[in-house]
Amino acid sequence: MAQALSARLAESLQALGEALGADESFDVVIRRLEVAGRQAALIFVDGLVKEDVITDILRTLVRLERPDLTPSPLDALERRWMPFIEVSRVGTVDDAVGQVLAGPLLVLLDGAAEALVVDARQYPGRGTEEPELERVVRGSRDGFVETVVFNTALVRRRLRDPRLRVKLFSVGRRSRSDVVLLYIEDIANPALVRMMVERIRAVEVDGLPMAEKSLEEFLVGPRSWWNPFPVVRYTERPDVAAVHLLEGHLALAVDTSPSLMLLPVTLFHHVQHAEDYRGDPVVGAYLRWVRFLAIGLSWIGPPLWLALVQSKGLFGGALDWLGPRDPGRVPLSLQFIMGEVGVDLVRLALIHTPTALATALGFIGAILLGEIAITVGLFTPEAVLYVAVAAIGTFATPSVEFALAVRLSRILLLVLVALLRLPGLALGLAAVGLLLAGTRSFGIPYLWPLWPIHGRALLSILVRTPVPKGRLRPWFLSPTDPDRLAARGPVTASSRVPRWPLRRRRGRS
Repeated sequence: MAQALSARLAESLQALGEALGADESFDVVIRRLEVAGRQAALIFVDGLVKEDVITDILRTLVRLERPDLTPSPLDALERRWMPFIEVSRVGTVDDAVGQVLAGPLLVLLDGAAEALVVDARQYPGRGTEEPELERVVRGSRDGFVETVVFNTALVRRRLRDPRLRVKLFSVGRRSRSDVVLLYIEDIANPALVRMMVERIRAVEVDGLPMAEKSLEEFLVGPRSWWNPFPVVRYTERPDVAAVHLLEGHLALAVDTSPSLMLLPVTLFHHVQHAEDYRGDPVVGAYLRWVRFLAIGLSWIGPPLWLALVQSKGLFGGALDWLGPRDPGRVPLSLQFIMGEVGVDLVRLALIHTPTALATALGFIGAILLGEIAITVGLFTPEAVLYVAVAAIGTFATPSVEFALAVRLSRILLLVLVALLRLPGLALGLAAVGLLLAGTRSFGIPYLWPLWPIHGRALLSILVRTPVPKGRLRPWFLSPTDPDRLAARGPVTASSRVPRWPLRRRRGRS
């Protein structure tokens, strides 16, 4: 049973001081003072509370007289003399400790068995700026930050719907991380919301040091640990999160992370980008097809080329032109595998390299090493070319998690081609296809609308349709309100654009 706060201030301070380690932690501050002839204290963590708010509270408290706190001192203090908006009460030591460690200020008054919680926290953080991974030519330049309250505010700014729900959870026995579930009440599937709430509450762990990624591994379960294809999508753009919420998806935000987790999703959610909807539909469709082509070439281009080169004898003389004249000192299959590992090495090195030296390192890794490898005869120009094409296609994939899954499956295909040649490619593609067909994102088929087939939805993915034409929300989410335009209704004749005459009639101005 939780220990209750005592009406005696000394006992409450002793219990809270021992729980917070105030004698050993320099940043836990206990400020004693006298308020209207009563002993009082403020408890907070230095660096998490606004100093100007503390100054205003102290200035107000020290000026109070005994009649100002009658008849109930704590009620009078909360309702009349606390110069702040967000004020609540706690009655147990555990709740008080949890509030102090989360950032708010605790006010204790002698003679009261409860404490006031003043939410005056101010976390260290950066300003909203455009995400590096989801940049657009036109569009908003704000992005999520590491403070969850700011992230929910960015979503609220775009969705001023009173039915937008923002539920707060505390996950982690030691970290007590703030986890927020966002959804629109009359659009999202209630069964999906209940399932997600149950899974979040069932998470039992010391903490979430890796924020949303640690939470994801608890939510998806052990069946997806060995599957590299992501069943959730991460975004750092508020407009992308708002679009998914309007479709009926759920969003999860974890404090200290600038990414929101969107679920459930399909494979095609990972290959779409906000840039598709920042231009005309024709331009968006063209960009989407270029992206699909880049992803397809990076996925099966190198394994297919290698399989055809190694199996030219099966096609008579039709493919004699394919492949290098001099295969080099290293086998072609090993060249591709070494190239894939080399690209990852350069990528990892660039992550740990200072910005001022990143360009030089990229030049060395992409040009000098490849050129030297060709000159000395270790690599063929064709192998370097296809590895570079695969790398470009990987970086053209909007989702980093999906791009890494494509890279792993491509390496698997290269290994199978090296061992079994053309039958190895067929076996690998069949295995990847079966894996994708059997993957589910919280009960949703991963390949929808390709499998199970849904013609209209598949067409909307392959060709970027105009926004007014996208009337129905994705049915696989089972939204309670499937029609986006139902409230407005069909376009009437009076609301259409008038047809003005192209030329004036004679005799009229």
